[in-house]
Amino acid sequence: MKKHELLVPVQDMECLKQAIANGADAVYGGCQNFGARKFAKNFTDEEMIEAIRLCHLYDVKFYVTMNTLVKDAEVSDFLKQVEFLYKNGVDAIIMQDFGMISYVLKKYPNLEVHASTQFNNSSYDVVKLLYDMGVKRVVMSRELTLQEIEEIDVPIEKEVFIHGALCISYSGCCLMSSMIGGRSGNRGECAGSCRLPYKLYYKDRLLSDSKYLLSTRELNTSSRFLELLNSNIYSFKIEGRMKSPEYVGFITKLYRRLIDNSGNISDLDLETEKLKTIFHREFTCGHLFQTDVFHFMNPDTPNHIGLPIGKVVSWNSSKIGIRLDKPLHQGDGIRFLESGKGLIVNYLYDQNGLLISKADSGEVCYVDNKIGLNDNNTVSKTLDYLLMQELKVIPSKKIPISFSVKSRVGAPFTVQISDGFRKIQLSGNVIERAITTPVSKSKICSQLEKLGGTPFVSTSIDVEMDADIFISLREINELRRELVERLMNARMMPKYEAIIQDFTFDGLSLSRDLKNSASVFTKEQLETCLELGFERIYTSNLSLFRQYEDFDKVYYSMPRCLFYVKNQLEGNSLVKEFCDFSSIKNVIGDYSFNVCNIYTAYFLYHMGLSKLTLSVELSNAEVLEFVHCFERTFSCLPNIEVVGYGRVEVMIIKDNILNLKEEDYQYSLVDLRKRSFPVYFSDGKTIILNYQNTISIDFPSLNKISSIRYQFFTESREEILNIVKKV
Repeated sequence: MKKHELLVPVQDMECLKQAIANGADAVYGGCQNFGARKFAKNFTDEEMIEAIRLCHLYDVKFYVTMNTLVKDAEVSDFLKQVEFLYKNGVDAIIMQDFGMISYVLKKYPNLEVHASTQFNNSSYDVVKLLYDMGVKRVVMSRELTLQEIEEIDVPIEKEVFIHGALCISYSGCCLMSSMIGGRSGNRGECAGSCRLPYKLYYKDRLLSDSKYLLSTRELNTSSRFLELLNSNIYSFKIEGRMKSPEYVGFITKLYRRLIDNSGNISDLDLETEKLKTIFHREFTCGHLFQTDVFHFMNPDTPNHIGLPIGKVVSWNSSKIGIRLDKPLHQGDGIRFLESGKGLIVNYLYDQNGLLISKADSGEVCYVDNKIGLNDNNTVSKTLDYLLMQELKVIPSKKIPISFSVKSRVGAPFTVQISDGFRKIQLSGNVIERAITTPVSKSKICSQLEKLGGTPFVSTSIDVEMDADIFISLREINELRRELVERLMNARMMPKYEAIIQDFTFDGLSLSRDLKNSASVFTKEQLETCLELGFERIYTSNLSLFRQYEDFDKVYYSMPRCLFYVKNQLEGNSLVKEFCDFSSIKNVIGDYSFNVCNIYTAYFLYHMGLSKLTLSVELSNAEVLEFVHCFERTFSCLPNIEVVGYGRVEVMIIKDNILNLKEEDYQYSLVDLRKRSFPVYFSDGKTIILNYQNTISIDFPSLNKISSIRYQFFTESREEILNIVKKV
């Protein structure tokens, strides 16, 4: 039978215990730093050691998330944390930063590295590159369909999200939280900008008013799980490192059952109703199954809406009457969907005003109107008190073991313990004939079976013994305790030797230029920039590029998130995705490579890129430090570019989620603070630009160490001339 892995999120020890007890094959969680969920509880160093050992005791793997971008000042601490985890037997580290992935693979040869979905694993080429580098597993982008995942015929482990919250933007490509509030999603600080309300405008005309236009439904693939089981996906991943232990326990058990029962369980509808009371904002099968936009988005609410259970039929200042379609218990939480108000049912009343503990489907019951409700509403259960009490009880999980005993007169009393893979044997005193009361086989078995308080349960005991022998019960108990302790320690040991090897960086030969560049959309902009003498002019307009491709200064700015990159790559390109660039000259890397440290730059240069654009999340001071650090380390200056002026892409979204006219640049999203974000649809993707132009505050200093890029969007010739003149 094909083996699959169920991978479960854990933010603390309580979540971990629930995951193990309910059937997780592996878990993932973070340390206090460098994880993409900075605001989860996460594990201290001491807790991490305990967590890894506990997982290994139960044959569960622990993967640690270190999937943030790393700045130069943090590299030393990042590698120290990697080494700490490596020496303590972590099963893998999930990473985003390309420089750190490349460095860690060379420095720690026995450490398994997984490429986070934050690496934007949306193309065949990036998966092939990662495999060739030595990465063991890729977490596939949520935007890929099941068919596309199958088409990536690279012999690498594929991990796919099957349940939980969805990012609307391609992971690793979202800069909105960073640009508008300084909280970088690439550094674990996402503020959830996609869960806020926006208005959609075309020019000055309002198209949609204060809807959650970027908010997705919750991924739930349980109804189509057999198709996933029949795919070439190895690891099924549940999202939710901010979720409660009860959620972790429930969702782990649900998908464990689906895996063990070939994707079919008879009570799935009932389990889904329970799930809706735990967390639900409408469900979707996601891009995996090519879900249409209507069934992918939830513009009405970004919050938990629960399980609809009835309707309000009456209200006054003291009581709310509810006609139930499903049962309601005292202690449950309910939400009135149209008003957005909610309460805990501290007291529940029947039609006679008497207190009751439960009201059944079809009945009218009453709750206290402590929220001032004054209109009809749909009632939804957002907390099932009895279910949550049930989920707090962690199921018992025991590890089956067997004993083998030899009890022969004149030979040492010998006991062997086995978990099916490991065998440990100890011997006691030499056995003598019994003078009065001999020990029986049943007594030996009963003493060995006393495993209460341990994680083990005895499934068989094989005893070879002579008649009329004496063995003290104390000796049997001591051997049992010692064997159990040794077996536990053996199971918790690291699975590999933590080899650390020196790595010497090869020399770099870089042709460096400091001439400025421009990014344009229109012919007028391109010709203006040619006139102004820009060294490189990038355009994403392919037909415009074809008109001017004979000009050495004109480059094609390739689309983002391509499924195949290399076969669309040519000379004079601004490329935005990872692949093998070694056979193509004059390829420049865009800021989408998230170059935040010198090691990412070093390895990208070795892959064939001639020039790199640094991450737009770096401050001017960090850019300067990058250059100085690069020169100190590699004895040469980097050939880099920085975005000095213009709007950066803050979200790259699959499909036309806003129903925009293609290649029409007059749409905008406006947030509650009246910030206007240009948005357009092109190449099958919705692109959102920042609400304001990036303007470097220190052009003179940056000009001395890098090229400056001007990114023009709708600027006219006159505006371009004025902008260039001013800065």
